[in-house]
Amino acid sequence: YPLTIDNCGRKVTFEKAPSRVLLLNGASVGEVESFITLGIQDHIVANSQSYGVSDDPSMVDKVKAVPTGGLKLNENFEVPREQVLALKPDLVISTWAGAFDDKIGSITRDQLTAAGINSYVTPVNCANGAPQATPEEKAAYEKASVESSFDLLMSLGEIFDVQQKAADYVNKARAELAAIEQKVAGKQRKSVLVVFPGMSMMNTNGLPAVFGGGIFDDIVNRAAGVNPFAGKTTTQLAEINVEAMAAAKVDVLVIGLYQPGEQADVMAADLFTKFPQWEAAKTKTFTSVSDGIYLGPFNAIAVQRIADAAHRTS
Repeated sequence: YPLTIDNCGRKVTFEKAPSRVLLLNGASVGEVESFITLGIQDHIVANSQSYGVSDDPSMVDKVKAVPTGGLKLNENFEVPREQVLALKPDLVISTWAGAFDDKIGSITRDQLTAAGINSYVTPVNCANGAPQATPEEKAAYEKASVESSFDLLMSLGEIFDVQQKAADYVNKARAELAAIEQKVAGKQRKSVLVVFPGMSMMNTNGLPAVFGGGIFDDIVNRAAGVNPFAGKTTTQLAEINVEAMAAAKVDVLVIGLYQPGEQADVMAADLFTKFPQWEAAKTKTFTSVSDGIYLGPFNAIAVQRIADAAHRTS
């Protein structure tokens, strides 16, 4: 210190490690889980991120133990500007640029700067919700991958001066991924469909939410799979209908778990009944993931589970 970083085209300077961090929601747990993974959660004064289940059994309780600062989200599921300022943070972190938009009742990065408060957006998501994003930022967002999760960990490691811990974790995860990829090398790729039945509100036709593009495709690809809806935009995924789902080639079904109490076997059986033509329905081949499929520290777990289901790697 002093440390100056470039974040979404802004120069952000830290005189010391931030000690009163506020985490905005953004329907993410990648940031709070990265803090916990690096052992720096005691720097958080208020966390608004939560998720009902985790691919790391210990993580749900660890997230619950992080202070919430009494935050109450507004109708846009974000922290109102008044609550941000009242907590007097020295750093406000968002998983996406759009959370700093005053149109949704949030505080802007300029307003935070004026108040002497630093702000930070998870690097891969600089273009998400930012109309003025550069071509480079847009390309990075579209090509989100497991490496994006590692970039977040390494960036936080630098800001909080725990670089070695971040590097050790990333190197260990890369070694785990390399071992999985070695096991599946040369195997015929299976068609892997990733759905979250508990998020049917994201699909205009009331079907389970279908996940594709970016990091979701990368995770499937690393497990020697192919996403039948690879590369589609969020809007296109939201409009998938019964006919498209029925016509999809599905060798392996991945059930995303979102809330406590959801049962992957029950959800899979329901979809197999509705789509009996899938190869996965005939062989009853499925697995489950939760936060490991998203940006965050547990992508290697998701890759391992999908590889196990598709190629019996364990």
